[in-house]
Amino acid sequence: MRPVRRLRLLLRLLAIQRTLLRHGLDEIVWRTHLFRPVGWLQKLLPGSQVKRLPIGVRLRHSLEELGPIFVKFGQAVSVRRDLLSPELARELAMLQDRVPPFPPEDAIAIIERAFGRDVGSVFAEFEHEPLAAASIAQVHGARLADGSSVVVKVLRPGVRALIERDIEVLYQLAQLAETYWPDARRLRPVEVVEEFQKTLLHELDLMREAANAAQLKRNFAGSDMLYVPQVYWDYCRSNVMTMERISGIPIGDIDALKASGANIRVLAENGVEIFFTQVFRHNFFHADMHPGNLFIDVTDLSWPRYIAIDFGIVGTLGESDQHYLAENFLAFFRRDYRRVAQLHVDSGWVPEDTRVDELESAVRAVCEPIFDKPLKDISFGLVLLRLFETAREFDMEVQPQLVLLQKTLLSIEGLGRQLYPELDLWKTAKPVLEEWMRERRDPRAQLRRLAERWPEIVDDVLLLPELVHRTIRQHAAATGPQPTARVEHVRITRRGPTDRLLVGAVLLVAGVLWTGLAAQPVWIGWVGAVAGLVVMVAAAR
Repeated sequence: MRPVRRLRLLLRLLAIQRTLLRHGLDEIVWRTHLFRPVGWLQKLLPGSQVKRLPIGVRLRHSLEELGPIFVKFGQAVSVRRDLLSPELARELAMLQDRVPPFPPEDAIAIIERAFGRDVGSVFAEFEHEPLAAASIAQVHGARLADGSSVVVKVLRPGVRALIERDIEVLYQLAQLAETYWPDARRLRPVEVVEEFQKTLLHELDLMREAANAAQLKRNFAGSDMLYVPQVYWDYCRSNVMTMERISGIPIGDIDALKASGANIRVLAENGVEIFFTQVFRHNFFHADMHPGNLFIDVTDLSWPRYIAIDFGIVGTLGESDQHYLAENFLAFFRRDYRRVAQLHVDSGWVPEDTRVDELESAVRAVCEPIFDKPLKDISFGLVLLRLFETAREFDMEVQPQLVLLQKTLLSIEGLGRQLYPELDLWKTAKPVLEEWMRERRDPRAQLRRLAERWPEIVDDVLLLPELVHRTIRQHAAATGPQPTARVEHVRITRRGPTDRLLVGAVLLVAGVLWTGLAAQPVWIGWVGAVAGLVVMVAAAR
């Protein structure tokens, strides 16, 4: 590490420690390696008056002062009421939408620079007092010229520089870990920081967030479970976003929800179904579903509907990760530990030379005690974490693409149990997972997917004859010259196995295209595909 960067890291660490001390969290500071050599000084310092405040208040104030990255951490932790004391959880929950706002004059100046004109000519009305303030941006009410009631989200001034500074600190810490910590290779801290950086920087582009909102709205068009506000594209810029103004009960206000008479059980179950639908059906999920971003429409008390806001963080998974994740959940609840172990090997989450029987035994030892509880008391998020923790003993590497999923699942689960403690997540999630797996295994669906990808593979298919010809010539050159008459005889009287493979591949692709494009009669496509498979199998023998 270069001296300047090392100095910058040290100064930031000292600033963090100073902030913790100022807010009366010296018990944390003096336990760190940075001050351990002079820990005896703690006894000589006077006690802080701020310690009279509850620890939750002190911690919240520290995170707010330390900046967006630390606020995000507090938001993520706040939903885990099963891990925190009620007082601490309540204080950290205030980070979700009660971060101190920045001056409205700054917000107006940002809007006017973004649109190149006076705020009064952009909006018919603009409310100076913010409706809510978060770590990245704050929201103001406004009205458009056509009378539409909207909210205007404005990035905090200087927020990018703050995030880039702390990201650099995280990179330095991750690199130090990789250098001096033997376990770091498996945990891949630098890749985890890269994923975190990508997520945070995406949040700083409000045009990207608007696009995420539009996609999610299309995915749930006509849904009676989730509503996504409309984006007003003419009033969006990279640091300003304008959306439809919605009204509803904040999901964190449990007392108000119960007082409204809304069906809390349906609400909790629908939340789980929404999450699994996003992950497996749409492969596009809202990954920041803390209570500050969710409201409830109680127009229909028997079927309350979620309203989501803040689409800066979304997640997707690769097809293989989707498949192995769904299979893992289903195998776990069937207690098929052999299948769980094999899936970890097949997915590449653990090294391919891992002994499946040993991993199976380790998974069984972890999972069997969980089944002493009723299904309604089993935590999906903790099951996933426990499975990964067990696999780490077999050199499983951290999967950065699953970090957002784990965080979101734990958040959804925490919210669901907070709403309805008797929530049975498995009962709600199982039908979604099983139906998704059935659809994936349906031959017709597989053929349709192959047909949809035809434009991607057509160039490769067209190259096959040239590759086959080249392979035959190389084989002939390697085996030496043959009598011309014999070669010609072979060409005329008998096709070689490579030729038959080519013919089979052509028949298979043609059959798939015929079926996938719903051409008539359908049986021609099936016959072509089956004939192609038969020819290819025969050639392989």
